[in-house]
Amino acid sequence: MASLDRRAGQRAEHSGAEQPDDELYRIRHSLAHVLAQAVLELRPGSTLGFGPPIKDGFYYDFLLSEPLTEADFPELERRMRKIIKKGQRFYQEDLPAVEALARIEEMGEPYKREYGAELIAKQGLSTLSFYRNGPFLDMCEGPHVSDTKQLPRDAFKLRGLAGAYWRGDSDNTMMTRIYAWAFAAKAELDDHVARWEEAQRRDHKKLGRELGIFAIDNDVGRGLPLWLPNGTVVRDELEKLAKELEFKAGYQRVATPHLARENLYFKSGHLPFYADDMYPPMEVMDSGDGQEMDGAAGEGGAVKEAYRLRPMNCPHHHKVFAAIPRSYRDLPVRLAEYGQVYRWEDSGAVGGLVRVRGMCMNDAHIYCTEAQIKDEFKAVMRLYEEAYDILGLDDYVVRLSRWDPDDPKGRDKYVDNPEAWTASEAILEAVLKEMGVNYVDGIGEAAFYGPKIDIQFLTVTGREESLSTVQLDFSQPEALGLTYVGADGQPHRPYCIHRAPFSTHERMVAFLLEHYAGAFPTWLAPLQAQVVTVSEQFDAYGAEIVAALRGSMVRAELAPSTDTVSKKIRQAATLKIPNVLIVGEREQQERTVTLRRHGHKAQHTLALDAFQTALLETINARSREFLLPS
Repeated sequence: MASLDRRAGQRAEHSGAEQPDDELYRIRHSLAHVLAQAVLELRPGSTLGFGPPIKDGFYYDFLLSEPLTEADFPELERRMRKIIKKGQRFYQEDLPAVEALARIEEMGEPYKREYGAELIAKQGLSTLSFYRNGPFLDMCEGPHVSDTKQLPRDAFKLRGLAGAYWRGDSDNTMMTRIYAWAFAAKAELDDHVARWEEAQRRDHKKLGRELGIFAIDNDVGRGLPLWLPNGTVVRDELEKLAKELEFKAGYQRVATPHLARENLYFKSGHLPFYADDMYPPMEVMDSGDGQEMDGAAGEGGAVKEAYRLRPMNCPHHHKVFAAIPRSYRDLPVRLAEYGQVYRWEDSGAVGGLVRVRGMCMNDAHIYCTEAQIKDEFKAVMRLYEEAYDILGLDDYVVRLSRWDPDDPKGRDKYVDNPEAWTASEAILEAVLKEMGVNYVDGIGEAAFYGPKIDIQFLTVTGREESLSTVQLDFSQPEALGLTYVGADGQPHRPYCIHRAPFSTHERMVAFLLEHYAGAFPTWLAPLQAQVVTVSEQFDAYGAEIVAALRGSMVRAELAPSTDTVSKKIRQAATLKIPNVLIVGEREQQERTVTLRRHGHKAQHTLALDAFQTALLETINARSREFLLPS
């Protein structure tokens, strides 16, 4: 596991917005005022909103006297540089509350006055702070640079417009927000812009549309993706990989329902601790068929029952464990399932495949004795590393996610058992130290039932995502009465380890789309090979190649014969097909193919049998590169 630690250490540090005492913060804040001055020059009579620094620059909100478009950005930037060149000093002045509100009134800034009055009334401020640079005056607490000559003239760039409600409230006025990037030096700006443009190119929502991976339909519902044929191939290949790794590691597969009686989730702790993230109950009348039920009796002996869509698979797996008497000789028991779950994510968070309301989770639960916990955790971590090696993933950090005993809402977030929390966290910490894995602490990031180890990946688009997790549960086995018979003949309580190396299909496919920029390796690609004929007279040979490949379970097809060769090749590149086989008169006569690989300039002419053998070896090895014959 030392290699896991080595690669994790290669990850660059990514921090959020700078703090007010940082020089970059002052630069960005001062540039926001310079932007506001330029906007008021270009659109006199406009009204100000907020203009704070953010992690990669700043923004400012305006109620504009006349609309602005991005076509106005060059003129705004020209005016900003002219203001910077003047060397306007930033002067601060604090005024008593009454005088401050009177000044804002004179400035003709109703939104600033509203906010200033709120600060005085609700926070008890006796003074308000103002900053002036040149003719521009703003109610602002600072800080700023001393004068505008300290601002870099070539290290900022206006980047976009957006609508923004005043104070973020949809009942308020819609303002125009101007976003800008800003850094201390031009080289930093250029690097950031290049990375942003690459992130836009790799955005999984864009690639998902272009490559036919998934769709969101309003009639189905937000956050409930429809997997298109190409996306389903990627899902199936990931699931196949997980099943193979789990089979070798001694897991048993199970299949469980998408919903259950509400009472199960009370017992497991999900309703007490996770209710806000669950779909509401479905109430039905159930006769019970003679079985004992917990609901309220209705007419004819029917019972009113409440069912819930499951937010997690674990309660069902606990019931699978409990369905058969278990002995200490049976442990550990490892149960695995790609289980569909449903969570009521906040509408503001739902987007693409990263945050959805219906998801298929690569889930497993390991039931073991206390003495087996460390070995099972280490085995899970090694399985994760094997999966990452296959997928070519190495930009991550390991986080030990703990509970927060000082959280005032802790009783609503965590099982109340301080001794168990302390003991469980000590076990996970020992596992990481014994494996030589560096980790960061994540206070307050634990599951409600126990601590966990999360693998945090940095995406190429700049997001940090938890893609893998392994959790130690000391609570649910007790809540659901899980037992095994020990060597002493007495019932004992197992520990439960929850683990999910591939997160959900949704989040993992989003991550891999961006990681590979849609150009999946051959084994994972929706279409693994496409045959391009130089004219229709060679279509029969092309169809023969396709039939042979499909007979070996290779996803292959013949490009449309009505298109020109150059169009076929361009279309294959657009669809990021990993292997394009060009065939013409020479290839037909010699029983060869000319191979063009996506992203490679060199072409290779191979005997058809040799190509097919190499292709199958590439797929079976899950190689990220084509294994050309030597």
